[in-house]
Amino acid sequence: MLKIKRLTEVVGHKVYTDSGDLFGFVEEVNLVDNKIDGWRIVVSRESEHSTILGGARGIIVPHNFIKAIGDVVLISRNAIPLQKQEEDFPLDETEMI
Repeated sequence: MLKIKRLTEVVGHKVYTDSGDLFGFVEEVNLVDNKIDGWRIVVSRESEHSTILGGARGIIVPHNFIKAIGDVVLISRNAIPLQKQEEDFPLDETEMI
């Protein structure tokens, strides 16, 4: 049986990535023409993703990146901006030998 939730019931729920990491909490739902456009997520202090966002308090996740809504909200990790690491850069020719 499909359980329908009101948007006000979802505000405050914990948000996890699809890999199981705590990301934050739902702060607000953005509506455009009575349709969900995006979700404002506040990053949790315990989250490892808080350092990736710099000084930002949270992010707005487009609705198409939401995977599931229930007791918690699951988002795709593609919704989270990634910080470039040195390992991501290609090796120059002298390091390949």
